[in-house]
Amino acid sequence: MTEQSNGRSGAPSSGAPSSGAPSSGAPSDDGPWLVVGLGNPGPGYAGNRHNAGAMVLDALAAELRERFGRHRSGAAVAEVRLPPTGGRPGSRLVLAKPTSYMNLSGGQVGGLATFFRIPADHLLVVHDELDLPFGELRLKRGGGEGGHNGLRSISQSVGTKDYCRLRFGISRPPGRMDAADYVLKDFSGAERKELPLLLAEAAESVKEVAVLGWDRAQARLHTAAG
Repeated sequence: MTEQSNGRSGAPSSGAPSSGAPSSGAPSDDGPWLVVGLGNPGPGYAGNRHNAGAMVLDALAAELRERFGRHRSGAAVAEVRLPPTGGRPGSRLVLAKPTSYMNLSGGQVGGLATFFRIPADHLLVVHDELDLPFGELRLKRGGGEGGHNGLRSISQSVGTKDYCRLRFGISRPPGRMDAADYVLKDFSGAERKELPLLLAEAAESVKEVAVLGWDRAQARLHTAAG
């Protein structure tokens, strides 16, 4: 494992097979979703802003009373089934937290997409976002990586940028603090008081993507945010 923990600097590695995903068109509503929460491994990084994505998945797994286990890809994985809705079986989710450092996370994500036969339009990556105020959530499909090397690594591994993202706002650093240092610091005391509720809201957004479909979930989230 190469210790390049800051996912916003340095070149990531790849090499995982492509998911064979379509490169255009809206995500379909059928099939399981691979939901990836980005972060760096180990207790020293657990409370960092850069680990917001992994925190969201921890909150969702706790809500569903599921535990992560080690998958052959190397990632921590929990396969879950949401409760039935409208007489239909509950949606299936594959929750995954890469155990490699952020800028190398694409290899494990690509391996999971291949193993579970998940196309890119059913890959949802939850990640920290400097360009949003703290706690603000936005759903986005495709586009650039915004300097986030975790996303860049995933794009290289799955062979497309046209996967789905749930962006968790962490705000820009104060003053002249370097963004690379800022993301590797823990949330402030004031932020930590709000964090459990915000993580629960993000977990709910993940579920809505699977249950309502991409377009409806995105419209609901962005309408609520104003």
